[in-house]
Amino acid sequence: MVRDRSVTSFSNSTLVGRTDDMDTLNRLAHAARWGHTASAVVTGPTGMGKSTLLRAFLDGGACRHATVLHGLCEEGSSGDPLSGVRGLLGPTVQGASLEGGALLALTPGALAGEPPHARAVQRAFHGLYRLAANELSRRPLVLALDDVHHCDELSLRWLDFLLRRADGLPLLIVLTQQTEAAAHARGAPAHRALADLTAGRRTTTLRLRPLAEKDVAEAVRQFLPAPATPAFAIRAWSVTGGNPRLLGRLLRALRAEGAGSGVGDADRIAETGGRVLAAWARELLDRRPSWVGEVARAVAVLGERGADHVGSLAAVPADVVEDALTVLREAGLLTSGGGHLADGAVRAAVLAPLDGRALSGLRTRAALILSDAGRPAEEVADHLLPLPSISEPWMPGVLLEAAVLAEARGAPETAARYLYRLLEVDPDSVEVRVRLAGALAETDPAEAIGLLRGALEPSVDIRTRARIAAQFGTTCLAARENSAALGMLEGVLDALDAELGPDPLPADRELRTLVESVLMIVGSHSRSTIAATRKRAAAMTVPAGDTPAQCQKLAATAVLTALDGQAPEPAVEYALRAARSHQLPLKSLSLINSAFVLDLADRTEDAMAALDRLLRHGRENSALRTYTLALSIRALHLHGLGALPEALADAGTAVRICGAERWGEMMVLPRLALAGVLVDRGEPARAEELLTGTAPAWRDQYVWTYHRYLMAHGRSRHALGDAEGALALFRECGRSLEEAEVRHAAYLPWWAEAACVLAELGRAEEAQEPAAHGTRLARRWGTPRVLGLAALARGVATPGERGVELLGEAVRELSASPARVEHARAELVLGQALLASGELRAAREHLRAAADLAQRCGALALSQKARGALLAAGGRMRKMTASPLDLLTSMERKVAGLAAGGAKNRSIAQSLYVTVRTVETHLTSVYRKLDISDRAQLAPVLRSPGVYAERVPQEASRRRGQR
Repeated sequence: MVRDRSVTSFSNSTLVGRTDDMDTLNRLAHAARWGHTASAVVTGPTGMGKSTLLRAFLDGGACRHATVLHGLCEEGSSGDPLSGVRGLLGPTVQGASLEGGALLALTPGALAGEPPHARAVQRAFHGLYRLAANELSRRPLVLALDDVHHCDELSLRWLDFLLRRADGLPLLIVLTQQTEAAAHARGAPAHRALADLTAGRRTTTLRLRPLAEKDVAEAVRQFLPAPATPAFAIRAWSVTGGNPRLLGRLLRALRAEGAGSGVGDADRIAETGGRVLAAWARELLDRRPSWVGEVARAVAVLGERGADHVGSLAAVPADVVEDALTVLREAGLLTSGGGHLADGAVRAAVLAPLDGRALSGLRTRAALILSDAGRPAEEVADHLLPLPSISEPWMPGVLLEAAVLAEARGAPETAARYLYRLLEVDPDSVEVRVRLAGALAETDPAEAIGLLRGALEPSVDIRTRARIAAQFGTTCLAARENSAALGMLEGVLDALDAELGPDPLPADRELRTLVESVLMIVGSHSRSTIAATRKRAAAMTVPAGDTPAQCQKLAATAVLTALDGQAPEPAVEYALRAARSHQLPLKSLSLINSAFVLDLADRTEDAMAALDRLLRHGRENSALRTYTLALSIRALHLHGLGALPEALADAGTAVRICGAERWGEMMVLPRLALAGVLVDRGEPARAEELLTGTAPAWRDQYVWTYHRYLMAHGRSRHALGDAEGALALFRECGRSLEEAEVRHAAYLPWWAEAACVLAELGRAEEAQEPAAHGTRLARRWGTPRVLGLAALARGVATPGERGVELLGEAVRELSASPARVEHARAELVLGQALLASGELRAAREHLRAAADLAQRCGALALSQKARGALLAAGGRMRKMTASPLDLLTSMERKVAGLAAGGAKNRSIAQSLYVTVRTVETHLTSVYRKLDISDRAQLAPVLRSPGVYAERVPQEASRRRGQR
């Protein structure tokens, strides 16, 4: 029987992507015309275009001089003997008078049940051969039989019979076969017959491959009115896997939705393609044996990690599993080379026939199979999460173990998913509440606080309550609920003392130290409690730092000691001991506090090491809040070193993270850090916008944010020309710090800013008061940075030669410190003073130094101001512009430098311990920022003058070595 069938074609123009295959068929047809008998089998998965290729071949010029007989083997016809031959020859003999074997062969049902070697069958074969030979005697003959995987055995045996006897005759036989259907027909008589037919040397096998990207682009051009953009073609190829029929369905669906083939339309492919793939999956599974569906559903439930257990879940033998996977893979439902479904929509379509009860049963069985196989608890628990209830006794244990493993590998959000299901089983479990609160502390501290409050019942053992109270305190710190934590911690500490007595056991001492450390940390954050906390801490014993809790208390002690403003050595010693400890469980707060003290003392390498350690901890444990906080603190530290591009990158990243997280509004420090950098970069208006958008509720009551806000806002107002407004903000900062009894020269030196503003306003005498205040503090702390700032403040407040001498002292002190922006500022002020006194040559020397140093730091506002003063002093200097390289992050500069040196992306990724995709992302960002198109342009740009002749870490290190 010959039946027309729906095939996928994009237009009436050239067949896409099949030129070589068509050439092969044409060559065989030409050879057959001259007596070179041949056969060809076109194979490929469903939708690969076998029938389309065959039809195009038969309609082409190569078959013009031949008799073409085209038949289609219907699904289910394999049990009807010689049905395939009747489909081929029936139309040519219709109405003809047939005798003997030919009549027997072409009579439906006449050979039912007869084996190939039966006499009647052989008689029929000879009769059919005479029919074919008669046709071959007149002109070449092309027999084309489509979908031979559905063909009956006798038809295939006769074609083999014909080929063996047609040597020298102008005969070409072309068959099409679906490869995945052949896989599950293996072993059947028809399959063996086809194997015998195609085993001969005369048979050519054409395996149709998926369309390449360029072919997809050509198909889109033929199907849609406009040519495909590269992005559209790549997306279409990725979704369809280059399957022509699937591509046709996708393009028709997109056209029906009114989509074109542009860049914007490429974004629609994923959603539309998912629907097309899902329909494709349903259609294919409906037409396959039931065991293919069972395996598909097992794959859908188990996913990639459970591929080894598909047979057990589907309850089919291993060889059948392989056949089913071949069917699914050839049909494009599995990822190339993988064992999991290609798309979420496909997975949903595969599981759609199951009702809720059946699907739950399948997932429960999957969990048991994986558990019995010794798979990790997380893999098992992932199958329990979608269940409507945790009903089996073994399930809670698996969920708890999975949560512990997720916490250990730094995946708190995953751990929270397991623990929420556990909480459904036992809502009153203190252990589950505390674990869940720990998992939520980074992402949802408010929810974590509620869980901990519920666990802090008076009936709970005091030691357990103490551990929960410590966790409650640190969580309240993240949620800005310090006042709620302080009373709780004090009450628990008193109850703990009453319970433990004067000589507690080592474990109890550690517990008490933990509660004390959290009380110190929480108390030191609030403006209203820091003074009392310092007094309480002064009465405590300084710990050795040998345990995690001792390290945390030691770091908190370092902060409170430093804020006394005395000599830095004791605080630095405490901070170094805490930062260098290998005790890890509580290291976040320990490292934050240690880095703060080390930064105040200008121990820049040690501070940076602590911050880098903290950033690694944040990355490795998916602690995004901790990571963001560490980035902000490092931005402040880098700003203090004069590394403004690096500080800008860190602060900008922290602000972007906050913008994407629901807790972002509560974290003010990233915006304050970024605002400070923007002022020095010459963008005070942007800084002002950031500061104006900072919510007072999260800003004003905390020591570490309120005063920094006042300083940053004062500096932005000053840069915008509002000197009086700036002065008021600086004075409010000093007043509030004094009220909190925080008297430290290096921590937010408002007095230096106030003195300089007053001097600019012509109120030098008034500037002497903040200068004297700062000098007293600086002499107690004693680092070159604060001594230089004190000399600067006194210098601007002192007229005449004495003032110039003090400014010279400021330059000398600051040049010995890592504070490069302050050093440049001192050079500028000294140059301006010398210029005012008529010493032009000396003025030009210092003004040039100020401009150069400020430019290297990236302090563009200061460098422009210094250049203007230099020109006024008769000096010459080229106009300064911001290098676009200043906008690159440190990682982008590393990647760009390696790429400019000739390293490939994979090599760069290995050397920097990142993925190739990360390298590609960084390079794309570099090209955009530098306005270049490829890596060949990198080297000239990176070698351009003025581009980071001095790197910040080396410069800072060199100066520390000189001291």
